[in-house]
Amino acid sequence: MGARTVLHEADISRALTRIAHEILESNRGADGLVLLGIPTRGVHLAERLGGLISGISGTDIPVGSLDVTLFRDDLAQHPTRAPKRTDIPDEGIDGKTVVLVDDVLFSGRSIRAALDALQSIGRPAVVRLAILVDRGHRELPIRPDFVGKNIPSARSERVNVRLRELDGADEVTIEA
Repeated sequence: MGARTVLHEADISRALTRIAHEILESNRGADGLVLLGIPTRGVHLAERLGGLISGISGTDIPVGSLDVTLFRDDLAQHPTRAPKRTDIPDEGIDGKTVVLVDDVLFSGRSIRAALDALQSIGRPAVVRLAILVDRGHRELPIRPDFVGKNIPSARSERVNVRLRELDGADEVTIEA
């Protein structure tokens, strides 16, 4: 069985616009907001969300990236991958509302690693989680605050997020 598309470009755009509005509503505006994307696709999603939030609020939103590779507890089980760049905005994260942004939430291990990485950098006032696709199957008690789409999937299936910045097109597929 091949891959089936579950989100097209327009679906992803609508989901990100909704998440941007939800973030602003939850934060009661844009003050003190910082977005940190988890490489690789989370960084591009954070940049898009930052642009959307800036457009809605009229305030520039600091956007950065947070590499979690060295904070993962499953490094021995996965092939070694080179750490990506961590780029914290000049304003820092201390006392800010930090929204971690990633493409797919599955076991929760990447987010747990992101929380550890975040603590090594500073002390945000609040940490929230924005996810494009929540596919379930948590191994850790982590729940996203903002979700683009809940997509039930079997553990054996693979959810692939393609973004135009990296892959030339926006779509989410599931393959068996």
